[in-house]
Amino acid sequence: MNVRALLLALAAAAAATPPAQAQLRASPSIGGGRPAPSGAQRSADFIVAVVNSEPITNTEVRTRLVRFERQLTQQGAALPPRPELTRLVLERLISEKAQLQFAREVGIRVSDAMVDQAEQNFARQNDMDVAQLRRRLPAEGIDVTAFREDLRNQLLLGRLREREVDQRVKVTDQDVEQYLREQAASTEGPVEFNLGHILVAVPENAGEQQVREARAKAERVLERARAGEDFALLARESSDAPGAAQSGGLMGLRAADRYPPLFVEAVQALPQGGVSNVLRSGAGFHVLKVVDKRRGGLPGATVTQQHARHILLRPGPQLTEAAARERLADYRRRVQAGQADFAQLAREFSQDASAQRGGDLGWASPGMFVPEFEDALNALSPGQIADPLVSRFGVHLVQLLERRTAALSPREQREAARNVVREKKLDEAYAQWAQDIRGRAFVDLREPPQ
Repeated sequence: MNVRALLLALAAAAAATPPAQAQLRASPSIGGGRPAPSGAQRSADFIVAVVNSEPITNTEVRTRLVRFERQLTQQGAALPPRPELTRLVLERLISEKAQLQFAREVGIRVSDAMVDQAEQNFARQNDMDVAQLRRRLPAEGIDVTAFREDLRNQLLLGRLREREVDQRVKVTDQDVEQYLREQAASTEGPVEFNLGHILVAVPENAGEQQVREARAKAERVLERARAGEDFALLARESSDAPGAAQSGGLMGLRAADRYPPLFVEAVQALPQGGVSNVLRSGAGFHVLKVVDKRRGGLPGATVTQQHARHILLRPGPQLTEAAARERLADYRRRVQAGQADFAQLAREFSQDASAQRGGDLGWASPGMFVPEFEDALNALSPGQIADPLVSRFGVHLVQLLERRTAALSPREQREAARNVVREKKLDEAYAQWAQDIRGRAFVDLREPPQ
């Protein structure tokens, strides 16, 4: 893994993964949060860098380093040398600190309601409720207040990126045409996979008996998968990978170089529908299924679409965000109790153009909604209504009506191509912007992290 790939992975981990998310289901120990240090460790902590008068401690670097190492290990990726990874983690923390300071300077705020929502989503992804999560965090040495503050910081960074980068990136028709021409002229595009993934986790320092039992479980899962059982149901039942209960083990269509080499080597010779042998990594045992496999850089011919409806309330002088959430929670209770009709409530109260259609948003492909809205939809089964959620547009009550796999029309393929180009431009623009923010910060490097 090269330095650029590591930096991108660090950025993705910081932006998309709350503390300990990758470990909650991966092993009996949560890990990856802020560990409760011993007295000796506390006294040994020291400042490794100062960013515009705010310190970064050795403990912060070690905590992030352990979290990221576990994420890489769980994915089956090879770890770079410890000194190189430590240097990159410190640089990432410096960049984050400078961005958070800038966010406060320009007046960006994240409400307690948004942190509550992020905490609920995190708990749901790990098959528990918030009360269970808050009981488990201290048992694993993670302070709940610090955990929520980490969530707040990642939300703040996301809002900052939306304001400073996302809104400035434009994709023209000429950009899309150029991309399509390049793909059409390519005689051999990259191989893309959508893999189903089941992880049977092996705890750190596991004994031989535990390892044998985990391998035996993985072999049983493999046998059932090759016998034709529904892989998504197997993943929900057996996988320790984060989010498996919601995703059915699907990792999403992506180029081969975005998967761990261990996974690519195991599936590259398999046909679509093929199931790998049991793989061993530092996180445990893996079973993979090739759900989709294609060559070429153009967006796929098929995509999973979702049909949803929502009610939107926009907070303002007459309606606080908390009051909007409470009102929508009441609508949810009434609909679930059969005392009200979702579509009728949307027609009466929703504050966007979908109100006249009963809140119906039609069929949507991935990437059409803002991330927090799409994340809520992905966690639902057809017919379910999510808890009220907050986005930059307001507070939503969203219901998933149907989910399907559909072929993309030529127009939809152009739109998917536009999204590919936009994502590439966003990555480039964000990298440049983050570098500029880092360059304007005063950074005093003290003792090297240990």
